[in-house]
Amino acid sequence: MPDPLIDNEQANQEVLLVYCNVPDSVVANRIAKQLVADRRAACVNIREGVRSIYIWDGQVRSEEEVTLAIKTTRQNYAELEKAVLGMHPYEVPELIAIPIKIGSQKYLEWVEGSIK
Repeated sequence: MPDPLIDNEQANQEVLLVYCNVPDSVVANRIAKQLVADRRAACVNIREGVRSIYIWDGQVRSEEEVTLAIKTTRQNYAELEKAVLGMHPYEVPELIAIPIKIGSQKYLEWVEGSIK
């Protein structure tokens, strides 16, 4: 029997998916391992080979980056952001938090239980 889905908002669970791009896999692994070890994130997925096109200092740039998909809670976001900013080499790192509206009940409970 499949795991039931739960409405994250109605259950007062505040699980977030946070995206953050970094310059390479060395930085990605360092940040991901530290966030999980410090229990600021339950899990971090690392996706290499992402091409980002953006404007910086008035110029269009195109860079190869690595994306982190970080699972945390709303209550823990401020600590997570502070930790990432302290480890991230960019002047203005991308940190975008997206609330998980609906998801597997067991998974959402696991995320919450994995965060300090």
